Amino acid sequence: MMSSCIDGGPAICEPLARQRPRRLTLRVNFLWTLAGNVIYAACQWGILIALAKLGTVEMVGEFALALAIASPIMICAGLSSLRIIQATDAGSEYRFGEYLSLRFVTTAAALLAICGVVCFSGYDRHTAAIILMMGLAKGFENLSDAFCGLFQQHERMDRTALSAIIRGLLSLAAVAVGIYISGKLFLGVACLAAAWGLSLVFYDVRVGANLLQSISDPKAASLRRAGLRDVVRSYWRQHALLRLAWIALPVVMAAALVSFNANIPRYFIGHYLGTAELGIFAALAYPIAAGGMIFNALGQSAMPRLAREYAVGNYRAFYTLTLKLSCIAVVLVGAGTVVIRLWGRPILLLLYRPEYAGYHGVFFWLGLAIGLGHVAGLLGYSMNAVRHFRSQLVVGFAMTLVMALGCTFLVARKQLFGAAVAIAVAAAFQAVANVAVIAYALRNHGQQKDFD
Repeated sequence: MMSSCIDGGPAICEPLARQRPRRLTLRVNFLWTLAGNVIYAACQWGILIALAKLGTVEMVGEFALALAIASPIMICAGLSSLRIIQATDAGSEYRFGEYLSLRFVTTAAALLAICGVVCFSGYDRHTAAIILMMGLAKGFENLSDAFCGLFQQHERMDRTALSAIIRGLLSLAAVAVGIYISGKLFLGVACLAAAWGLSLVFYDVRVGANLLQSISDPKAASLRRAGLRDVVRSYWRQHALLRLAWIALPVVMAAALVSFNANIPRYFIGHYLGTAELGIFAALAYPIAAGGMIFNALGQSAMPRLAREYAVGNYRAFYTLTLKLSCIAVVLVGAGTVVIRLWGRPILLLLYRPEYAGYHGVFFWLGLAIGLGHVAGLLGYSMNAVRHFRSQLVVGFAMTLVMALGCTFLVARKQLFGAAVAIAVAAAFQAVANVAVIAYALRNHGQQKDFD
């Protein structure tokens, strides 16, 4: 049974329906989101630079290993999927405390999983300690993301962006200071965990409490006064948490498939063409993929509004906003491919060594293919807004099959050009499938309002 307003009944539901915090415009939300994503990404890159400057090559490798182990496990624990569900919960079918409670459960499970990996992997004590400390840092980030989902749900991406900026700047400073003082990576990662913990307590919790108080949530005072533990305890309803976890499961699997799909061409290139060609492919793809921050900022900013328009049955507004986002995406991709077509070779000469510039033709087709993927991804935010999560999983499995078949037949024959074509075909399939799911949802929303 869904737990909307279950603590206070109609007397509390009515104020919740009346009082909403001030929402920012879509343009302002987009600018804040883009700024937050760019600054956070720059800070993460700065951490690698700091490790390279202040530490050793081995430290960089150990840091990368710790991230490679801790990050995927925490992603599966809900770092991305639960936020999608939370941000599109336009009807407040679940309370924030329930999302936060489930985050605690999944984060604890992820930390246990990381401990298990460390215990059975045979790493030495030093490396194991670094991995465990990275897991703790990612655990704090996982809990912060629950508050970012709350901010996004109420279209306050300025608060989400500030959370990311604070975490990014604190993490860069903490790692640099820890390495500089001790010369040990463990202390640097411990400082990273401490920085993210402080950001959670002193920014996310406080700002989240203020937002909950502005919508007359009776638990806001408890969150501010007693902390996270009491809020989680007060919302510990096993049936509601199990139902929420069941809803989240397809999104977790779909997110894993997205990550897997992005790497399928690399597997085939490495197998058929070798590591040298794989390195060239990765170098060509990176600057194009980095442009995805713009599309992600657009989608993250628009998704709560799309969910709200869909939930209240304002299909014209939903369709109009989806069409505007798609047109913006097509224009951006078109402009990017024109730039690559005209100046692809000089760009590659500027970014890399001369041997990369010989692949400017592949660079163009790869830009077109990945750009089409960005368009499909932006349509995916509209699909998230209609909350047909199981359909999303079906699309993910089908796209995986299309990508694998395309790479099987094209990479060995056409090499890197074939990989670009395979990516384009899979992206086109994803875009068409996303549009089909959205159209189905709009047609059937009147008859079926429960989750797909």
